[in-house]
Amino acid sequence: MSPFSLDAVWLVGHALYGLGLLVTVLACVYLIAALDDLVLDATFWWHRLRRWGAGEAWLPDLDAQALRAEQPKWIAVMVPAWDESAVLAAMLQRLLASTSYPHLRIFVGTYPNDHATRAALKQVLSADARVTEVVNERDGPTCKADCLNAIWRGIAEDEQQQGRHFEILVMQDCEDLIHPLAWDLYNRLIPRYDMVQLPVLSLPRKWWQWTAAHYQDEFAQLHLKDLLARGLFCGNVPAAGVGVGFNRQALARIAARHGDRPFNTASLAEDYDIALQMRDLGLTQHFALCAAHIGQSGDVRARAPAGAGSRLIAVREYFPDRLRAAVRQKSRWVIGIALQAWQGRGWPGDWAMQLMLWRDRKVLLTNPAAALGYLVAALIFAQWLWQLLDPAAPSFPPIVSADSFTAGLLVVNLVLLALRLAQRALCVTRVYGAAQGLWSIPRSAWGSLINALATMRALRLWWRHRWTGQPIGWDKTAHQFPEGPGLSDLSPSPSVPALPTPLRSLR
Repeated sequence: MSPFSLDAVWLVGHALYGLGLLVTVLACVYLIAALDDLVLDATFWWHRLRRWGAGEAWLPDLDAQALRAEQPKWIAVMVPAWDESAVLAAMLQRLLASTSYPHLRIFVGTYPNDHATRAALKQVLSADARVTEVVNERDGPTCKADCLNAIWRGIAEDEQQQGRHFEILVMQDCEDLIHPLAWDLYNRLIPRYDMVQLPVLSLPRKWWQWTAAHYQDEFAQLHLKDLLARGLFCGNVPAAGVGVGFNRQALARIAARHGDRPFNTASLAEDYDIALQMRDLGLTQHFALCAAHIGQSGDVRARAPAGAGSRLIAVREYFPDRLRAAVRQKSRWVIGIALQAWQGRGWPGDWAMQLMLWRDRKVLLTNPAAALGYLVAALIFAQWLWQLLDPAAPSFPPIVSADSFTAGLLVVNLVLLALRLAQRALCVTRVYGAAQGLWSIPRSAWGSLINALATMRALRLWWRHRWTGQPIGWDKTAHQFPEGPGLSDLSPSPSVPALPTPLRSLR
């Protein structure tokens, strides 16, 4: 006699039938979610084929000496700083030592009650007059947009005091390692473009640091392929918050619409928001994917793209290496990009822009669905293992029949998944080498889990905000700055003497 009662067999059978229906639903969700990926894939590879056909390299072959020979415009670097005493001085010293761009000024936004950060900044202020402190009128912390708006006002005050005009404004953070040619590239491209975004990449991580390394996988794909394709497809390049330069006049147009505050303090993703505002105004955006090399002597030479991942003119940084920190950071991105932008802006633009907005917001559905898919796969495997190991286990029909519609969907999704993983591995290989490229394939599952947890946390915070009216606080990420000299192409050039202008602290 079977050890299983008819009621138990009936219950398990119906549960497996329901599991089969869930598999069908998830397969449909995955297929729909992959359509915009295919659009960007087609755009990117068509762009590459056209460049190959024209005999051009994948990355533009910069004449770096000519780049530096152009007439320099004044550039203001905006660095918001709350609770950054651990990294601020090292970052600024590294930036100042690695650039010879003559018309560069750095404006660091601080708060009256953040004594540790202001003390760390003071040692840089006393050594180099290219740095200016802008003290917020309010105690911190506030949101990043509020600090950037204070810096915006500080730059205008500096212009009045010093009689100069900044034509380019660049956003950076306190943990950034910036390529020395970045300023020359902004100088070349602005005001031809109103916004220029450079690639942002993770500093290399060990293969076993899966939480930190999944950032290097995602950003390699995003900033070597997807953002380039998106700019070509719809003319919109989401600003990454760092490594992004603006035409001063473009920011002034936005500020004029919002009481001289260009950055949206109601958004947790003020960088994403301002890029959307620029597209609404018809302002031009460009993703600058270029490579160059700085030799040990400090000379700059253009190189072909072979192995150019380490020579990209890019911003590099460490991303969180702890699960909790990664979930908190990514939940802030989901709230700002998917939820607040949806609520505040709707679905503007033409069909191409709306498709990219869907791409930004589909994470509310696809991230939890991906985690649910792993759970369903585990249940299916458990059922198969049970029937394999237990001779007395009841026999049930397969959850998915080989000739069913669902089976066809699963095959298509498997092919699309292989395509996604192969392209990600290719991008990671370009920057970090073949071993990391291979590791990016299994790491994608861990990344899916992090994204699912971040999305569920974002939804919880959002619904609490909508139900109670309680504002969503700013979740600051703890920053790291590398102790060593960084990547080889970021070797410091000879130090540039501090200019003999008086030290200033704007308030």
